[in-house]
Amino acid sequence: MKINKKNYFITGGTGSFAKKLVKHLIKNKLSSKIIIFSRDEFKQLQLREDELISKHLPMMRFLIGDVRDEQRMDFAMRSNIDIVIHAAAMKQVPSTEYNPFEAIKTNIHGAQNVINSSLKNNIKKVIALSTDKAAAPINLYGATKLTSDKLFINANYFKGKSLSKFSVIRYGNVMGSRGSVIQIFLKQKKKKKQF
Repeated sequence: MKINKKNYFITGGTGSFAKKLVKHLIKNKLSSKIIIFSRDEFKQLQLREDELISKHLPMMRFLIGDVRDEQRMDFAMRSNIDIVIHAAAMKQVPSTEYNPFEAIKTNIHGAQNVINSSLKNNIKKVIALSTDKAAAPINLYGATKLTSDKLFINANYFKGKSLSKFSVIRYGNVMGSRGSVIQIFLKQKKKKKQF
């Protein structure tokens, strides 16, 4: 069976989820092009140097950009993209609580920018990564992600004649991901810290 390879555009492309997704796409030969869109050039360098990814650099594109910058995203998506995966977000609860305006700019305005740019560039499928914290929010992070979820779902109603389809997938806490409590426990174990 021949698999129809797709071109992917991944916001937050250097995060824990995105790194696993990129490796999955490469290992299963599901993509002909993967564009990593993120604001951290050092993390992009680390991803580029990954053993598996470094062997597939001709199919990879690394673009510096921020979901807060709609103009940059418009330009970045002008390269025959089939699927957008929106994984960029401020995710750390303490950071979002202390920096509420920044969380709103990234998680809500950034989500709207992804929607707008996807519509302008006629992207067929746009998938937003959500969180279990959006189900019944008790903090700003959950509230911003719930708002993002609603923006993506409702984009299906205001898209007009566009063929774009907007979806949200819920992604819970993952053991060992960056910022996970597991890392704290492992550090405490090394220091033989007891409670």
